[in-house]
Amino acid sequence: MKKNKLTHFKSILILGILVIMGSCSEEFVLEETPRSSFTPDFFRTELGVQGGITYLYSNLRYLYGDAYFLNATETGTDEYVAAQSADNNFLDYDLAGRGDLNSDSGFSVGAVWGNSFPAINTASGIIENAEAVGLDNSLIAEARFFRAFYYFLLVQTHGGVPLDLGAGELKFNNSAARTSVRNTVPEVYTKAVIPDLITAVNDLPETPRLTGTLTKNVARLYLAKAYLTYAWWLQNPNNIPTYPEAPRTDPDGRDAAYYFQQAYNVAVQGVDNPGPYRLLDYFYDVHVATNDRHSEMMLYADRTEESQIYNGADINFSGTGGGANTAVWMVTSNYTTINVDGVPAVQREAAQSYGRPWTRMAPPIEVLTETFDDKDLDSRYDGTFVTSYRGNWDKGGSTAETLTAANGIEIAPGDAVISFLDEYNPDVQYVNGANIGGGVLPGRSDYVINPNEINRRFYPGLWKLGTYRTDNAGGLGSPNGAITRPFPIAKFSEFYFVAAEAAVKGAATQAGKSARQLINVIRARAGKWRFDNGEQEVRMEDNSATLVANTPATITIDYILQERSREYFGEGYRWYDLVRTQKWAEFAASYTIAGDNATDHNPQVINRTIEPYHYLRPIPQGQLDNMDLSAAEKAAYQNPGY
Repeated sequence: MKKNKLTHFKSILILGILVIMGSCSEEFVLEETPRSSFTPDFFRTELGVQGGITYLYSNLRYLYGDAYFLNATETGTDEYVAAQSADNNFLDYDLAGRGDLNSDSGFSVGAVWGNSFPAINTASGIIENAEAVGLDNSLIAEARFFRAFYYFLLVQTHGGVPLDLGAGELKFNNSAARTSVRNTVPEVYTKAVIPDLITAVNDLPETPRLTGTLTKNVARLYLAKAYLTYAWWLQNPNNIPTYPEAPRTDPDGRDAAYYFQQAYNVAVQGVDNPGPYRLLDYFYDVHVATNDRHSEMMLYADRTEESQIYNGADINFSGTGGGANTAVWMVTSNYTTINVDGVPAVQREAAQSYGRPWTRMAPPIEVLTETFDDKDLDSRYDGTFVTSYRGNWDKGGSTAETLTAANGIEIAPGDAVISFLDEYNPDVQYVNGANIGGGVLPGRSDYVINPNEINRRFYPGLWKLGTYRTDNAGGLGSPNGAITRPFPIAKFSEFYFVAAEAAVKGAATQAGKSARQLINVIRARAGKWRFDNGEQEVRMEDNSATLVANTPATITIDYILQERSREYFGEGYRWYDLVRTQKWAEFAASYTIAGDNATDHNPQVINRTIEPYHYLRPIPQGQLDNMDLSAAEKAAYQNPGY
């Protein structure tokens, strides 16, 4: 394949072709065959086609777990704001007056565009050549899924995008092309996303051929999500502009109600035909690192600590680029400044509650006081955040058996050094304790911070995506290496949310599967505790009946969005959820947080400027620069407002 100067037509450069071998019950067995690019001739071999399929899986790493993709999907929403150490990569996306979101806004702006089109072209090459090499339809369906997957991501992010990469619509392109024409949103959905996903549902197996590979139900989930998102686009309740300009009509004459119904029907099919997937019994188990790759996880970007080559990033000391799984670093505040009795009490550790702190993104106060207002009955707050940082100075080499902490009380390794309180306590007296601006309460040995007094400098970390290694050997391990856990992309639980949202939008429901009944399946699970993460102790408790009873009689889109945030907080869903439902400005036009200093516990209300044109991200400047078009043509190619 010739080297292509266009960002979205570039040849696929990889360290090696990773050949999949094995059967349904086996793990991936990867054999490296160094190769610089995929060519048309190579795709006409079974080795080439299978290598291309493996690339499609490995390419997920360059978005899911990437620090700047998480920024683009979370910063500027009601889930995350720019934190104390944020640079313009993050300030631009916060839309709070300290940055300017534009076509050249750092690493984030090109993440989806730059990683999607090479995968799309690879998928098209597989589809065109697979039959010639006798590839099974189920493997061709994997390529169709990924082509639809990336087009779906692109159309949600940028609006209409090109279906012709230089060789014809949905054709494999092997020559440099310096021009490009964007298709409309309806064309992308009805020519690419939906047809490929329907074929994938039909041809994929019920159970994965290898651990982590695609199945019918994975394709069903994305088909249901595509129907749902396209239905919202057709309905356009708040008159948000689209680009390229196109009537809000379907080429086949179907209306939004039809697609909402299809979304409900397909999602319910997924619930009724779970295959190897299921809801786990406890929300805690969905995210505890010792339980990764479980039966609720339908699709993930995989990593490994066994091999740096196959992990795709350095497992000892890593930067944030490429396939490094470093997203959670961005939302981790610098807890390492916690100094007690002259000792760094909480040190950087390769463990789920710790990891490498970059302090780029912080949750606003409303997350702690409104989104997760029920912290006692609902286990999801406890299963999402790091709410207590505990002493680990012994693992760093200190011989001190105890330290004198808050109120002059001794603490030992494993005890809480600082905790974020579940509820506001007016008796907290801030004393700048432990160099983190903590407060004291009578009788407590840990320093504390009220939930409505967090700042951009110190706040609860994101436990659910935290670091995990098995090679720490009783010490601090390698907390600066790229995280080797799989990054979640799709979960079985989302079938319930998609069906419930479609039902609220008017889809006819089946017996036992109204919007409230579907949401209550999720809420019932949220009420079950088996471990208290904040207190680090067993907690066998079932509040399901109370949570179900507390669910509103009438489910609204606002309530579904609140529940989605409780379920998927910080995982990269939020911007797409708010854009799909056109609720972004309503949910995130302002937020509350204190300033950059650890001692600042005086929150301020910050206003954002969220314009209708922000509902589409800009086309990356690198794409525009590499096209042989006039200045006027490039301006017309760019989304309005940028």
